Amino acid sequence: MKFGQIAKRVFLLIVVNILVMLTVSIVLGLLGVGRYMPNGGIAELAVFCLVWGFAGAFISLALSRVMAKWMTGVKVIPPDTSDPELRDLVQMVHGLARAAGLPLPEVGIYDSDEVNAFATGPSRSRALVAVSSGLLSRMGQREMSGVLGHEITHIANGDMVTMTLIQGVVNSFALFLSRLLAYVVIQAMRSRDDDRGGGGYWLQYLLSQIFQVVFMIFGSMVVCWFSRWREFRADAGGARLAGRENMIGALHALQRLYEPEAVAAEAQQAQSFQNLKISGPPGGFLRLFASHPPLEERIARLESGQY
Repeated sequence: MKFGQIAKRVFLLIVVNILVMLTVSIVLGLLGVGRYMPNGGIAELAVFCLVWGFAGAFISLALSRVMAKWMTGVKVIPPDTSDPELRDLVQMVHGLARAAGLPLPEVGIYDSDEVNAFATGPSRSRALVAVSSGLLSRMGQREMSGVLGHEITHIANGDMVTMTLIQGVVNSFALFLSRLLAYVVIQAMRSRDDDRGGGGYWLQYLLSQIFQVVFMIFGSMVVCWFSRWREFRADAGGARLAGRENMIGALHALQRLYEPEAVAAEAQQAQSFQNLKISGPPGGFLRLFASHPPLEERIARLESGQY
């Protein structure tokens, strides 16, 4: 990927997040609940944190399809396209969507050598399924049907909305607990005769930011755990929609592309290498922060019929 493309995506992501923060701040200011430590006590602080925690998550969800197009350069494929390869792709996605009982999603393609696909959108009726040019050129029809069945299942399961709700809860708890704990620490440090002195506000602010980072790290473990669980569910759904052998074939193809060492290790019974982007680490502390389970575990579950 060219540096200019990366810079553009980073710039757009930063701009969108700044706009989200400004919008939430203005709304909270108009409602009178935007003070750092509300005088109304814990109840008002809880409202402040809930609004902040969920507003950002839901605004991101509402903009998810637009942001995906901006940041990856997705081009939506017209259903009546004259390109036979792209027409077959659209027909495959729409056929899987019909089998899942879903409205027909937008289908897009983006320029990348990476073999990947994703589904996004604020609702089942406003979803987008996008594939990379690398996937289109390096995977066969049967393997591709498994990948697309997996993505369609994410839409059918409402994973985008569920992940948004979980992220909103995590955000809210992190904001609330960090500010409450910082307030308690400052109150414990203050002397009885110095109720407001000694730069307490800025120290309290600094402590709240430190605590927030810590709580967000722990919260990300919860988000990643659910993300791994939903990947297993999407594999099972992909197997139902596209056929179990096609789903297994798709995962094997990803393993060959992203984990050549792991494929060789299976024959030699040696330790394998894991790529965090498509497949999580097989064990240890890093697995707690992996959004995807190891490919070998996903394949094993499908082959053993655990779903």
